[in-house]
Amino acid sequence: MPKELIKKLIDKFIPDPDVIKRHKSLQFLGDKLHQPNLWHLNRRSVSMAFAVGLFCAWIPTPTQMAIAAAGAIYFRANLPLSVGLVWITNPITMPPLFYFAYKAGLWFMNRPALADESEFSLSGMFSGLGDVWQPFLVGCLIMGILSSVAGYFGIQYYWQQHITKKWEERKEKRLKAKD
Repeated sequence: MPKELIKKLIDKFIPDPDVIKRHKSLQFLGDKLHQPNLWHLNRRSVSMAFAVGLFCAWIPTPTQMAIAAAGAIYFRANLPLSVGLVWITNPITMPPLFYFAYKAGLWFMNRPALADESEFSLSGMFSGLGDVWQPFLVGCLIMGILSSVAGYFGIQYYWQQHITKKWEERKEKRLKAKD
């Protein structure tokens, strides 16, 4: 994908920081919204955005975006990217991802699965909620931590590789120009 196309997509979907800063319902944040890392794409802010956003994606609550925004402000991560990454767990992907988190929690807690989990029903889910919530939340925490760490270090690694590649291309260009 060419850089110009990526930039156009980012400009199209990410709201203007000045509009957000002036929004009257966000005035209680004061100058916190004026931190440059909240809006710029640099190695640190993007890495932290992946850490915050991927962690918050595993929080089983409808306030994921607000938590991600608060985390982005606190850790000075890219705000739009942090909030956008929580949509990895959307209404379509949430059931399999949260089921996987539940299974991970069972494994981590060394608990057996419920006997009749092959038959899913809403009433069965609510009647067995007392047995499910602990492994589910433990699994969400584990997956949140693992995703967060993998996202942070994955972006750090990718960014470093990208920079190294660009430096090597410049070096080759200079050598060809000298010849």
